[in-house]
Amino acid sequence: MGRNLEKDAIEMAAKNQRILENGFRIFAENTIERVTMLDVAKAAGIAISSLYRYYSTKPKLVLAISTWAWDAYAKEDERKEAAKPERTAAEIFEAYLDSFLDLYRNHKNLLRFTQFFNIYLMSEGISGEDIGPFLDMVRDLERRFDKIYQKALQDGTLRTDISGKKMFSTTLHLMLAVVTRYAVGLVYEGSDAEEELLMQKDMLMRRFVK
Repeated sequence: MGRNLEKDAIEMAAKNQRILENGFRIFAENTIERVTMLDVAKAAGIAISSLYRYYSTKPKLVLAISTWAWDAYAKEDERKEAAKPERTAAEIFEAYLDSFLDLYRNHKNLLRFTQFFNIYLMSEGISGEDIGPFLDMVRDLERRFDKIYQKALQDGTLRTDISGKKMFSTTLHLMLAVVTRYAVGLVYEGSDAEEELLMQKDMLMRRFVK
């Protein structure tokens, strides 16, 4: 009797999902440098040889997890936005800034993983074509932001004397940097993260909204 190819494909996809989910969890909890491929295999409940059949190196696994985790979050965020009624560019821009606050409130593990991911990329010297899928995800975020900017050109509720690319880069780096810092605990004693995040959001709104 021949192999059931459909069943094999389902089983492979399920095993890969376990690898991604458990790899993400232990990387976010322990930092990427401290976790070995054997640790990931054990967490996923598979043999180390099986893990290497999916991901031949640790950098490939780390990049796959980063792309998977952010893609899942982006799709969740997109579904939330699609369910909302027609809004001005300024209102959509505010919702975009609020998404960073949502990251801090509900997705701290994703922010912790991202902090460790950036450190790992630099320490391993990973760049260029190797991070192509991750950069594709960032470009998709930029394309989504461009829709806000294009709407602003029509309704005039956001500044358009600054390029959309510059606005996206500035807001992404500022908001992502601060929510990540709070998520990993790099804050001054007595700081109120929620209050400071709302203040930063307010400053960006004042900067870009007409």
